Amino acid sequence: MLYKAKTLKGCSLQNLDGEEISKVSQFYFDDWHWTVRYLVANTGGWLTGRQVLISPYALVAVNADRENIVTDLTKEQIVSSPSLHCDKPVSRQFEKAYHGFYGYPMYWNGPCSWGAYSYPMREQEEWKQPSRGEEEWDLHLRSTDQVSGYAIQAADGEIGHVEDFVIDEETWSIRYLVVATRNWWPGKKVLVSPQWIDRLSWNNSKVFISLTREAILQSPQYTEEALLTRDYEIELHDHYNLEGYWVDELVHT
Repeated sequence: MLYKAKTLKGCSLQNLDGEEISKVSQFYFDDWHWTVRYLVANTGGWLTGRQVLISPYALVAVNADRENIVTDLTKEQIVSSPSLHCDKPVSRQFEKAYHGFYGYPMYWNGPCSWGAYSYPMREQEEWKQPSRGEEEWDLHLRSTDQVSGYAIQAADGEIGHVEDFVIDEETWSIRYLVVATRNWWPGKKVLVSPQWIDRLSWNNSKVFISLTREAILQSPQYTEEALLTRDYEIELHDHYNLEGYWVDELVHT
């Protein structure tokens, strides 16, 4: 299932007993696989000065219609987990301590977006297995709040800015950036896949893609009311004559 980040933002995070732990405030994703690594929890003041991060490994179910996400964590676990201050970036040292605390596998060890897998494996017995073809890769975590508003630079000029992100509930990959083009084509929104991004300039707050403005203008329009079906995704990728992400994932599987 595909969800917009803004749809999940504000959802309550609950433990298995249905008790609310906190609410989702934003997401941290890596700029290598474009995958959400942590949900940032708003704890409502009971852990003042700390960022509480929830890994997709802890997520049991996403119920967007009921505005809640079920986890397998307790408040006690969150309170005892490694501390990350709100004004500090997420370092590799912190991540190793965090994953070690919960016993999660290190997702950056392996050829896929989740180490040996293309999705967060929930079977804990698999966590003990060594990654196939371990190849630790460097990454930088960015927040969805930070990247929202970044300009989109096409091959022949700017076309708009990042307004939202479309997240795959199963893999927690960011499948698309929602781009608002109102300064050029009033009322039109389009989707851009991270696979089409050439590079990002964090200093200039800009995303560079190789597509032309005209090609983007003629792409299937995205509306807030439209469902992100596979038929729509196929139409979008066919427009650019590019393969969908699901083809690569079938090959990895």
